[in-house]
Amino acid sequence: MQPVYDVFKSFVDPAFWVFALLFISLIFCFVSGKKKTGVLFLLLALVVFYGLSIEPVSRYLSYRLEKDYIKPLPAADQTPLDVIVVLGGGAYDIHALNQSFAGESSIARVVYAVQMFHRYNPKYLICSGTGREKASIAEIMAKLAGDLGVPKEKIRIEDKSRNTYEHAVEFNKLFADKNLRIGLVTSAYHLKRSETEFRKYFKNVTPLPAGYLYFSPLGTAAVRYVPQSQWLLNNCLVVKEHVGRLWYGIKDI
Repeated sequence: MQPVYDVFKSFVDPAFWVFALLFISLIFCFVSGKKKTGVLFLLLALVVFYGLSIEPVSRYLSYRLEKDYIKPLPAADQTPLDVIVVLGGGAYDIHALNQSFAGESSIARVVYAVQMFHRYNPKYLICSGTGREKASIAEIMAKLAGDLGVPKEKIRIEDKSRNTYEHAVEFNKLFADKNLRIGLVTSAYHLKRSETEFRKYFKNVTPLPAGYLYFSPLGTAAVRYVPQSQWLLNNCLVVKEHVGRLWYGIKDI
């Protein structure tokens, strides 16, 4: 089922939307001969691409997801945690090296999870996420956490979950105590959906955001409206997360 899931995720990627609009434009212009309709689809593709590539749109969309988590962390003595769970953010394999590596999001999350481990001193650090070929995301993050100073006996691995829903389901199978005090580490833009899923099983969930896409305005006003690849990347992540939240909301009806 994983290949089917990967294909589905590709269709909700804004890059696919722009490609689809351009492809439809070509069909109308050069196959059906309806050039006016083709030009309209071309203009729509340009508008979508431009909107996804500028800073103000990136700030607005990311703020909608992250605003609830832009605040100081609770004090360790006021919010004791029994476990911290860090959700995988992707990994990749390099066959020539016969090795798997953590993706950028996974690295950022596990580094932050280790910081939170030392801050809150929980019983366990749970690394969550399956893999593709060589190793699971959970195993890769667990090794990194160990290299960063977390005792191996304090690290536990959950390597079956493929998505946000399954992270919560598989974590729930590990612990019978539903009053467990959980620190939930993932990227800030991913926290709303993750926290919602974990709260279906556990009452005490403390969100711990591992970095933000939202930021204070940068540069001059004119520069903010110049398309740049970093805003395109941010907006693709945020739009996919908004679609994911919508899908989870429909699924729960």
